[in-house]
Amino acid sequence: MKKALAFLAASGLLISFPAAAVDPTQTAKSPRFAPLTFEQLNVYQKPLGEQILKVSSVGLGGPYNPLLRSPVLGQRMFDLLYYLRWNSSLPLRLNEMAILITGRIWRSQVEWYAHGPLAIKAGLSPEIVADLKARKRPANMKDDEAAVYDFVTELFNKHEVSDQTFARAKQVLGEQQVVDLTAVSGTYVAVAMILAMAEEGVPAGKELPFKPGDP
Repeated sequence: MKKALAFLAASGLLISFPAAAVDPTQTAKSPRFAPLTFEQLNVYQKPLGEQILKVSSVGLGGPYNPLLRSPVLGQRMFDLLYYLRWNSSLPLRLNEMAILITGRIWRSQVEWYAHGPLAIKAGLSPEIVADLKARKRPANMKDDEAAVYDFVTELFNKHEVSDQTFARAKQVLGEQQVVDLTAVSGTYVAVAMILAMAEEGVPAGKELPFKPGDP
């Protein structure tokens, strides 16, 4: 795992975020969870902090800032996210697409800020990313991308998956990928909730992906 973490950090594929105000008009508001330095971590937090810093170029931000307050949960989430991001049976392009769908439904500024560029780097077309951001069903999707879109959006919107949608996903993706697709979508709901609860934002000075009035 150490070699894999080193490669991902060197490749620039892993991104974390310093704490920042979600709304620039609220810059005077104190953060709900003060940003932590490694030196501030206690003996229970430091093992997780060390792992985060191995794959992070900017510190202990993003969802890990609040998760460090519950280090056992934080470690479990780190391990789960590590699998879902880098060891999932889903191709990275489809995995990132599922994360974007989840982030857009949840209007998660941080998830979209992080994963929009990663999705394009993984091979998802900028046009599909733009359509997802606009809450449109993307045009010109490949068969596997359409299967992912229909499966994830139907599961979110209807809280179930029809036999037809399931059969198509199973045929195009396979059983393991269907399970991993469901898990990555659900896990990034949890991440979006943690980010929203903690009011974690995009890095200071960066533009918010979603503006007031966006669909």
